Amino acid sequence: MDPHSSGQPSQPIFQWLSFAHQGLTEIPNEAILTQTDTLEVLDLSYNRLEDPYWNPALLGQLEKLSTLILDCNNYTSHIKFPYMPSVTTVCINKNKINNLPVFVEEIRRKFPNIKILSMMNNEAAPSYFNGGSLTQYKDYRQYVISQIPGLEILDDTEVLEKERAQARKTYRLQQSSHSSRKRRGDSSKKTTLVQKKSNTVISQ
Repeated sequence: MDPHSSGQPSQPIFQWLSFAHQGLTEIPNEAILTQTDTLEVLDLSYNRLEDPYWNPALLGQLEKLSTLILDCNNYTSHIKFPYMPSVTTVCINKNKINNLPVFVEEIRRKFPNIKILSMMNNEAAPSYFNGGSLTQYKDYRQYVISQIPGLEILDDTEVLEKERAQARKTYRLQQSSHSSRKRRGDSSKKTTLVQKKSNTVISQ
């Protein structure tokens, strides 16, 4: 007998855990957190999980996790993730994501090394899956690619360098235009304020 053994049965070690198709309304954190040192792929797809029952802080302990699968649940644009630099793949197809900027900003900040993002069949990701036009689909891809520069695959399609360059160009122009309008607005406010002060001095 191993002198260092506690006599307790050892905990099974997994690199992949799937809780798919189990009708879950809450994440089984207790089972998941027994694998903090080894787990690389976590599949929580095809359940009834939603934002109020999401406890992201605990999943932040999965330091080796590389793939998070959340397909076919009820998550919205306002889902909050822990900071997980080890994660390179996030699949969150067919949820209830309808605000693209809010969701993409969360992904960009919490998964700094993400390479693959799949969010098909969400309202925020228009495509032939949900009746989106080709123009809407292209705009959606350009926005996501511009915000997550390291992305290599978006949905089921590789990000090409020419697509990446066009996305940078398009959204740099939009940001520049927004900044220009803001500067003009600030200048107009200052002019109005000076005029008001001038009128006040004259009236006195």
